[in-house]
Parts: sequence; structure tokens; C-alpha cells
Amino acid sequence: MFKVDIQSEQKQAVAIEARRTREKQRQSRIFNVQNQVIGVDMEALKNQVMERRKREDAERAREEAFDANCVQCDLMAQMLEKEEAQRARQVAQQVQAFREKEQQPQRCREFDPSDPARVQKKPVRVGDQDPCCGPSSMQYFAGEDLNCTTRRRLQQEQSRRDLGCQWEEHLQAKRQEKYLDILEGQRQIEMDLRAVHLDELEATHRRVKDVAMANYNRTQATEMDIQQQLARQREQDDNLTEIYNHLTSDMLTEKRLASSKSQKMIQNHWKGMSPEQIAAIQKEQAVQRLEAQHRRKAEKRQEAEWARREQMAAQTACQLEHEQQVQAQKLRRDLDAYNKELAQEQQAKKDYLDKVVYTNEPTSQFYLQFNTSSR
Repeated sequence: MFKVDIQSEQKQAVAIEARRTREKQRQSRIFNVQNQVIGVDMEALKNQVMERRKREDAERAREEAFDANCVQCDLMAQMLEKEEAQRARQVAQQVQAFREKEQQPQRCREFDPSDPARVQKKPVRVGDQDPCCGPSSMQYFAGEDLNCTTRRRLQQEQSRRDLGCQWEEHLQAKRQEKYLDILEGQRQIEMDLRAVHLDELEATHRRVKDVAMANYNRTQATEMDIQQQLARQREQDDNLTEIYNHLTSDMLTEKRLASSKSQKMIQNHWKGMSPEQIAAIQKEQAVQRLEAQHRRKAEKRQEAEWARREQMAAQTACQLEHEQQVQAQKLRRDLDAYNKELAQEQQAKKDYLDKVVYTNEPTSQFYLQFNTSSR
């Protein structure tokens, strides 16, 4: 008998079912319209975004923890520094207090030689017979001044004499300066008097000059008045002469012969035309009118000729246009016939393709076989 392995069949069935499930999931992902339009796996992108955000949040939390730790360390360091500074300040205060209390200068053995008040308390040496000096003491020191009082008195007297001499010199300088000021004042007064005298002389010369200039101007004005009177007199005489000449001229006296003496006509002597001149002008005008009539007749004949030519040109143009229309109609009929023949040929070709060539038309079942598998 055949040995049937039930366990292997179950495993195979489970594997097949798992493959089918995966295939369905894959088909659902592949045939999803949104995924097809976008072209990417949105779920995978969302998972990546979530993972990135989680990673960024973790990094941010880690940085914040580091920052908090740094701040805490800084605070502790500042507290330690403050405590150390306070401890050092307390030690310094204690040392200073101990020095002020236990290490005063008066308590040391070497204080007497360096005592600033020792000299005031007791002089070092009174003189050569100083009882403070013993047998082995020295009696003279460099820089010692036992005659200080006498010397100062002599110096004061010398200073007093020097000051007296300086004061005398100062007074003498004052007197000399005052004398020089007096001399300068006198010299200034003399210069002022001389300047006043010069100003008076200049004023006198200026007055004389002004008088001379006034006399000269007066003379010039008199001469100018005389010249103006003479000029007015001459102008008046000329005007009277001109008026007389106008009154006695040929124009005002209307002398006709005066204008005909010379060949050239004088405009201001013109007194009108003679009958002969008027007749000549009328004759010339008649000739001009006759010429104008002939010219108008010639223009009318020319206009009629142009009108006839325009009419002939219009008739020719109409005839040409009619011929063009006939040719266009003929061309349109030929083109319509050609298009009709071409349409018949195309229809016959289409019928041949539809009925003979393309007889196996695909049905809807043919299109349903696509997109049925993800492979």
C-alpha cells in the first residue's frame, strides 16, 4: 500500500495559501490607482517619515539632556567658585585680624631705631658736651648742623637785603617806564597835531579843486545849452523848409505833365490813366478772355477723351473678370470630380480592410486578460 504523508500536504497547502495571500497583497499594492498615479509606495514613505521624525525627536531629547547637564555643571562650578572665593576672603580677614592684634610694630625689638617719633621724644645730640654721649661716642658727624639758628638768621638778613635791592630796582624800572610813557604821549600828541594840520591842508585843496570843477562844469553846461539852442534852431529851419517844399511840390499841386516828362513812372506823381491807356487795357482783357474760352474748350475735349478711355478699360476689365470666373468654375468642377473619385477609392479600400483583412476583431474577453497577475 502507498504511504501518505499528511504532514507534508498540510505544509504545502499552508505554503500555497501564504503565497496566494502575498500575491493578493502585492496585487493590491500594484493595482492601486493612487500608487499608479503617484508612482511611489506611500506606506513606505510614511514609515520612513515616521522613522525620521522619531530619530529627530530622540536626537532632540538627547541634545536637551546634554544641555541640561551642561547647565547643571555650570551652576555647580559657579557655586564652587563662590565658596572658594568666600573661603579665601575669610582666611585673609583672619590673617589680617591676627596681624593687627598680635603683630603690632611696637612689640618688636627693632622698633626703637625705626620709631618715627623717636627724634621728637629725645634729641640725638645736643652738642659737643652732650651728656648722652659716652666716652666711646663720636663727637662729630657729617651733615651735623649745630649752628642752625645763627645760620638761619644770617640767611634771613641776606634775603631781606636782597629783597630791598630788588624793590629798589623795581621802583627804578617803574619810574623809567613812566618817563617813557610820558615821552610816548608827547610824541603821539605831536603826530596828532601834524595829522590835523595835514587834514586841514587837504581839505583846503579839496575845496579849491571843487570850486574849479564847479566853474568848469558851469562853463560846459552853458556851452551845451548854446549848442542845443542852435541845434533846435537848425531843426526848426529844416522843418519849415521841408513843409514849404511839400506845399510847393508837383504832387500837391497836381501837375500831370510832371509825371510824363520821364519814361519811368514816379509813384507819388501818379494821377490816373489816360483814355488811350484804358482802351489798351480793355483790348488786352478781351484777348485774354478769348484765350481762356479756347483753353476751357480744349480741357473739355481732353476730359471727354479720358472718360472714353476709362470706359473702355472698365469694359476690358469686366470681360477679363468674366473669363476668370468661367475658368474658376471649370477648375472647381474638375476638382470636385477628382475628390469624388478619390473618396470612392478610399471607401473601397476601407471596405476591403474591414471585410477581408480585419475580420478577427478582439472581444472584451481579450482585454480582460491584462492586469490579472502582478508578475
